[in-house]
Amino acid sequence: MSKKEIVGTFLGAVLQSDPATMRELANADYIQHNPFIPTGLEPFIEMLPVLQENGTTAENIRMFQDGNYVFMHNIWRNAKPFGADEMVSFDIIRIGENGKVAEHWDAMTALVKETASGRTQTDGPTMATDLDKTEKNKALAKALIEDILMGKNPDKITDYISAEEYDQHNPEIKDGLSGIIEAVEYLSSQNNMFKYTKIHKVLGEGNFVLTVSEGEWNGKLQVFYDLFRFENGLAVEHWDVIQEIPAEGLANENGMFGF
Repeated sequence: MSKKEIVGTFLGAVLQSDPATMRELANADYIQHNPFIPTGLEPFIEMLPVLQENGTTAENIRMFQDGNYVFMHNIWRNAKPFGADEMVSFDIIRIGENGKVAEHWDAMTALVKETASGRTQTDGPTMATDLDKTEKNKALAKALIEDILMGKNPDKITDYISAEEYDQHNPEIKDGLSGIIEAVEYLSSQNNMFKYTKIHKVLGEGNFVLTVSEGEWNGKLQVFYDLFRFENGLAVEHWDVIQEIPAEGLANENGMFGF
């Protein structure tokens, strides 16, 4: 199986409560970075009945690969064990050198029915193109985060984001550069602007790039997952998940980063 097929089959085994397939596809010392799930494969398997009782299902919207990492955009339903009935997540799985699932990171947020742009948190293109531009687009995404969201050169926003088209899937922000500017002005007026402090990982396949960053919002530490779609050297679409980094009730000590 390809790495994407391994990940897809493993996710299916989780949802179907199929420990045999999970043991076949994953390492016994499977490393877990979801703060509420214990690390190790067997402790994870022991949690499967909770998902079965709730009828938890997942729909994969997008799946991309960068080396040994497979990153996904998913919708979870009947997902109260994760915090809400319907959740949107980004999941990252690392495939080990032995070809088995070795490590998992994610961030989740509640699905919002009505958004500022009228788009959903997950709709839009799903297939990667421009595979020869992966590294260029990864560098663009990293620089975008550093200059715009970390504030190094905020006036360069049009060097990274298209002024003609910017489809926005953050439920609180409208489309286009004007939507970003309006959101920044409002958050700044509330003294509650997002603060990005560190980029932990940049993963890409063609015109899609996912960045995983650390920062603050609402006076609390947050993890920021931002997925960008690029065209002709500019970001034309954006999806994200923002999740508070918990300090209590942790099921493991691996942290939400550690790439």
